[in-house]
Amino acid sequence: MTDTSLSPQVAVRKPGWLTRLNRRMPLLIVFAMAWLGAMVFTAIFADLLRPYEITKMNLSARMAPPLTPGHLLGTDDLGRDVLSRLLQSVRVSLVIAFGATILSAVFGTTLGFLAARYRGVVENAVMALADFQAALPFLIMSLAVLAFFGTSMTLLVCLMGFYGWERYARLARGLAISASAQGYAGAVVQLGAGPMRVFLRHILPNVASTLIVSMTLTFPEIILMESGLSFLGLGVQPPETSLGNMVGFGREYLTRAPWIMLAPSTVIVLTTLSISLLGDWLRDRLDPVLR
Repeated sequence: MTDTSLSPQVAVRKPGWLTRLNRRMPLLIVFAMAWLGAMVFTAIFADLLRPYEITKMNLSARMAPPLTPGHLLGTDDLGRDVLSRLLQSVRVSLVIAFGATILSAVFGTTLGFLAARYRGVVENAVMALADFQAALPFLIMSLAVLAFFGTSMTLLVCLMGFYGWERYARLARGLAISASAQGYAGAVVQLGAGPMRVFLRHILPNVASTLIVSMTLTFPEIILMESGLSFLGLGVQPPETSLGNMVGFGREYLTRAPWIMLAPSTVIVLTTLSISLLGDWLRDRLDPVLR
């Protein structure tokens, strides 16, 4: 008989909460969600969070460095608080990006569903328009439109809303045609449902996950596009401010007061990176083939 009293006891340690969390959700995704949550919180409560008005000047504290008492991120050449302007810039940039992304998704998805529903001439017209949009340099077109009609928040959101709609149109068309060929769509039609009910109540929920992932990939591109237009002086106009506006303003003082430009630049990089990481993760999680 074997004596088991002397056999070594192997202690099995349970994985810690950090390891279990990393298995379910990578730490980069946790950081991305936390950062985006902080940005949304900042955009909603910017009026309560900023210590000063964005137009308040203090010429005696011009170009104060960060960590100056009363000015955590320093001041610009007019003595305006950089932190206050940064909080307001986050709000403006996110409002433009959210509004433009939703507008682009709704417009493109509607055209894609129309192409899948009517086929023939309508489908060819939508696809030709999508090809034309994809071949058109959007930045040059935006510069021309803003230079001719002037700049306003409404025009900027509408203009950004036409960026990338052709992706949603192609995607929605292909998914709708594929879903229409499946049994559940035909069964609903046999029960007497109209085309609008079939597409909105049955096909759209089944393809929504793919469209949402596409939105997370378009969102950072719109932020960068708006930042580029504001950097060139054709985006958000003073006294209002945005992230790109702050970067464009701070480039003149990069050697003397780099914090004016580095603060909004860091927010742009981290926000676009977080959305891109979250979009890639959602694509992997929602893809039934990878699951």
